[in-house]
Amino acid sequence: MIRLGRVDYLNVLPIYYAFESGAVPLTADFVRGVPAFLNEKFLTGELDITPISSIAYAGQPQAGWVLPDVSISADGRVASILLFIRRPVRELSGETLAVTTSSATSVALLKVLLKRHYGIRCALSPQPPDLTSMLADHPAALLIGDDALRAAEALRQGGLGRLGLHDVIDLGLVWKEMTGLPMVYALWAIRHDYVKRQVGEIDRVAEAFRQARNWSDKNLQEVLVEARRRYEFPIELLQDYFQTIRYDLDNLYQHAAETFFAEAAKVGVLPGPVRLRVWGQDEG
Repeated sequence: MIRLGRVDYLNVLPIYYAFESGAVPLTADFVRGVPAFLNEKFLTGELDITPISSIAYAGQPQAGWVLPDVSISADGRVASILLFIRRPVRELSGETLAVTTSSATSVALLKVLLKRHYGIRCALSPQPPDLTSMLADHPAALLIGDDALRAAEALRQGGLGRLGLHDVIDLGLVWKEMTGLPMVYALWAIRHDYVKRQVGEIDRVAEAFRQARNWSDKNLQEVLVEARRRYEFPIELLQDYFQTIRYDLDNLYQHAAETFFAEAAKVGVLPGPVRLRVWGQDEG
């Protein structure tokens, strides 16, 4: 049975609920976790296919391919990759910023934006994703996923005022301003050794993901009801978020991912630019 990763975040619910509800059949052993956990499991051979931080894929592209037609992306605002700052961002030069341990792509994106967009250098200190403790000793903190959504919602409800925040920066918006492109945060990676064992299964899995995307688009109200049942978020936040997150991996989004890899190489996160190997396009 295929060992399939499942990010433990709201952003993949529209796809995975199609599988979990039985609307789209896919027999698999689902392994749940935050992106960093799934990255490690995939790279050590404990997962066959998984959503993986795009920068983690770029760090070892020889490990395999990526599924076609699916990613976790946003074209501008992403709402769940947020830098909480206690003073203007350009005043952070030389400071140490707290960053979540939950994601590799978002930390790499922050490094790119600090140097390439804002023209400043900062040290980054990995911390458990708790905004209050992160800001206790740091002038800024990066949160992602559900942690970022919860913190932003608490701010909207008037909480967290004691933190003395100056602003909250959506990194997707800054990337769009800098490049004019969407941002690809995660890809579904296929291990090279799984392809050798089960090459005939890849097209079946890819088609299941296409069907799941289509099903969730047509049944968004059902997905929203399930999301409201599982998560303590207002329905308005859920509606907005599901309209914000994209799952595309067409030519534009492939170009956007490769642009991110090139920018990451410029700031030393990667040894050089990386080209995506998309199943169905690059099977050699």
